[in-house]
Amino acid sequence: MNPRILVINPGSTSTKIALYHGARSLFETTLRHERALLEKCDGVMKQDALREAAVREELSKRNMSISEIKIFMGRGGLLRPIPGGTYAINQKMINDLASCSFGEHASNLGAIIASRLAKEAKGKAYIANPVVVDELSDVARISGHPAMPRRSIFHALSQKAVAQKAAAKLGKKYEKCNLIVAHIGGGITVGAHEKGRVVEVNNGLEGDGSFTPERTGGVTVMDFYRYALAHKLDENQAVSLVSRNGGLLAHLGTNDCRVIEEKIRRGNKKFALVYAAFAYNVAKNIGSCAAALAGKVDAVVLTGEVLYGEIFRKELTRRVKWIAPVQVFLKNSEMEALASAGLEVASGKNKASNY
Repeated sequence: MNPRILVINPGSTSTKIALYHGARSLFETTLRHERALLEKCDGVMKQDALREAAVREELSKRNMSISEIKIFMGRGGLLRPIPGGTYAINQKMINDLASCSFGEHASNLGAIIASRLAKEAKGKAYIANPVVVDELSDVARISGHPAMPRRSIFHALSQKAVAQKAAAKLGKKYEKCNLIVAHIGGGITVGAHEKGRVVEVNNGLEGDGSFTPERTGGVTVMDFYRYALAHKLDENQAVSLVSRNGGLLAHLGTNDCRVIEEKIRRGNKKFALVYAAFAYNVAKNIGSCAAALAGKVDAVVLTGEVLYGEIFRKELTRRVKWIAPVQVFLKNSEMEALASAGLEVASGKNKASNY
């Protein structure tokens, strides 16, 4: 069975789409949205019509009719915690995403748009491994206060996809491996994958773990509290400081690792020091996952756009290769992973769960 599969992956200012014919990619592209137009929508969830229109326009340019597509895969958004896997999009899922019951993010729109197009085409709509995949061990949930348990919010789709590839390179099934997987991009999450389950991972969305190109990561609570009070930050400003105005951007005035690496090559000592600290902090995250797996690690697996930077890649590898052999996957596998999940359900190899 080789159905046409449309993958829809909304980001903050763009929507990635890809069309597959069975396992074969027909095209993949990124639809850029003007920030001014997005801001006119009065919130992320009001952007669905604008983004859907952009998807339809791109398909029309490529002479592709919606009716020819049978499987629609949306990027899973902020839902209630669920185990990893593929899920049929139903009305309860749409309601939770549209109401932002578990948080507001552009990825919430993936399932909403996919469901709408699938209904028109009389096809099927699914999500796979959304960011709220929760397979934490019981001990990993406990934080320093019972009112604030640790939450699993991470790059589940990316991590699970490269973990499968890493296991294959080892000649093993994913469910038989212990892996540490780090997704290193604008956000960074590092997960301990124990026999097919992510039993430990940092909540990269809300400030846990290493600092990133634009996120503060784990600063001390009291320092953050004093800073927020001194600068009279409201809730939105405090969130922005954590998620968009920290990390390399705060230290160096840029979140572009290509610019940073060029500065380092030209001898800029400040850039070199901060960038080394960046790799050092990610390495500490990876080391903590080695502890979570009691040192029984088959491979350390690295993926994400930051790894295109040779300086960072070499420094991080140097710091973690003692744990286990390091595997690097530069190409982002999220779109391919979503299409593959849809194909497995369509072919009967896998069964979609109900939300």
